[in-house]
Amino acid sequence: MARLATPAPRTGLVVFQPLKRRHCGECHAGPLPLLVLEEGAPRCLDCADLGHLVFLPRGDTALTRRSREESALSAVVVRFNRRKSRYERQGVLVEETGLARAEERCLADAEARRRRRVRDARRRVAEDLRFTEAFAAEIRRLFPGCPAERARAIAAHASVRGSGRVGRSAAGRALSEGAVASAVAASVRHMDTPYDQLLMSGVPRHEARRRIGAAVETVLRGWRSEAAGVG
Repeated sequence: MARLATPAPRTGLVVFQPLKRRHCGECHAGPLPLLVLEEGAPRCLDCADLGHLVFLPRGDTALTRRSREESALSAVVVRFNRRKSRYERQGVLVEETGLARAEERCLADAEARRRRRVRDARRRVAEDLRFTEAFAAEIRRLFPGCPAERARAIAAHASVRGSGRVGRSAAGRALSEGAVASAVAASVRHMDTPYDQLLMSGVPRHEARRRIGAAVETVLRGWRSEAAGVG
């Protein structure tokens, strides 16, 4: 199996969700939905003395944290993502009694945590709005000929939280000239040229970019001219 991209905590246990059919090297049970590696050999949870633990999927941070606090024994469950070439957490194994106590704690302060989530969501919305406005302003500074409404649309698209787009990259958050220009060029490519149609017709991406490169540069050159701006 592939190595863990991020080493497990020194005092923690790691359980794997295998991508291939694996059998326990001790009792030969299988195929195993979860396994532990001991000296490179797979072991089922029962043979690894973890069979009494229950699986808690990822998603509820508070419940996960408290379940591990309430459990004398717990393990992180990971699965290998081939596309990203790394292991990713899928959840945890915890003691059933520990999970029950954690659920009671979460229910006890559920309303307080709900209010906190609402406040955090409002704060993020305000932060995102300020960032989008700053991104749009930087577009207009670099491309004064870009219509104001178009600049706002490009900024809103590029800066969606969690999208992985250029506006959320480190360079984008720093409003670097290269990141801003990249977002503008991408918008022109998709909105002002037949690039998408070329891709849909089967033209390879690099060839499609070559064909519309001059058209993109023409629009960008015009937007760099302040006289072309409207709105």
